[in-house]
Amino acid sequence: MNGSGHTPLVHISKRSALPWYLSWAIRLGAIVLALIVCALVTTLLTGVSPLGVYATIIQGSFGTVRKFWVLLQELAILLCVSLAVTPAFKMRFWNIGGEGQVLIGGLATAACMFYFGDKMPNALLILVMIIASILAAAVWAAIPAFFKAKWNTNETLFTLMMNYVAIQLVSYFCNVWDRKGSGIVGIINPKTEAGWFPVIAGKEYLLNVLIVAVLTAAVYAYLRFTKHGYELSVVGESERTARYVGIKVEKVILRTMILSGALCGVAGLLLVGGTDHTISTTTAGGRGFTAVMVSWLAKFNPIFMVLTSFLLAFLSRGSSQIAQNFGLNHSFGDILTGIILFFIIGSEFFINYRISFRSGGEKEEGSHA
Repeated sequence: MNGSGHTPLVHISKRSALPWYLSWAIRLGAIVLALIVCALVTTLLTGVSPLGVYATIIQGSFGTVRKFWVLLQELAILLCVSLAVTPAFKMRFWNIGGEGQVLIGGLATAACMFYFGDKMPNALLILVMIIASILAAAVWAAIPAFFKAKWNTNETLFTLMMNYVAIQLVSYFCNVWDRKGSGIVGIINPKTEAGWFPVIAGKEYLLNVLIVAVLTAAVYAYLRFTKHGYELSVVGESERTARYVGIKVEKVILRTMILSGALCGVAGLLLVGGTDHTISTTTAGGRGFTAVMVSWLAKFNPIFMVLTSFLLAFLSRGSSQIAQNFGLNHSFGDILTGIILFFIIGSEFFINYRISFRSGGEKEEGSHA
């Protein structure tokens, strides 16, 4: 009972679980509000009508066939990295090192292309690239997992710091491989296209999209239907309970992070071998951090991650198109993306909590105490 005898005007309480369709309705409402704010901001700066702004956002992703395939490519890579960090997050191992793990996988791919490009058939080279990228990123992810399992170190800081080590490693090798002194590798094997992924049905990014589609189904099945998926969920809920029922927590931590790293390695492989055909410190493009948001918004469900990845890729392409069409600095597109993400993240508060207001005629508790 409140000693002052006053009932708060506003009361915030934890909600019971909402049905999934209500949760998504709240998120969609937040997106609509975000688009209205973005349209108003752009209109104030450019004088273009809000409808023109919305048309530009759509044009950024669907204006041409090429733009549509670029959207699918962006979606696929972001989804791949999101799939990678999800098993660790579900285990409550906060792997913030997706960025570095993608870079290490991409670096291993680029090294294979650079050193073996003219020494073996393309099919064998691609097989070597697959193995190297997966192993390199898996080992990179296993390092913080080992320290967590052995000495209970802080995985968030550990994985975050390893991102910077990975960036410096990529920077070092870019300088080693660069022959012009600019620190930029450029396109690897442009004449022979050794190590480049094959083009299927005339669509440059189709193979990347198909690979990530298969991975999405595989990760969903792994998390939902396998013993390993069950064990990492139990560890995430309570390590004490997991130990009580006989689960070896240290083994689960190592195994899960190796899987996360391996999937990040696949993302690096797709970026270097299937998309960019080069490597740089910006190859991951911040996807390792954006993937955290994708996974969290989807509640660690790989199927829902398809939707959240599409949403963020679509909004990112649309924001860039606005900046391009209206002659604004590219950072303006990032500002619009930030506004949209702010609304999306804010919507999670209203999904998880209920706000109640005291009615005018309500009697104050404690007045008759």
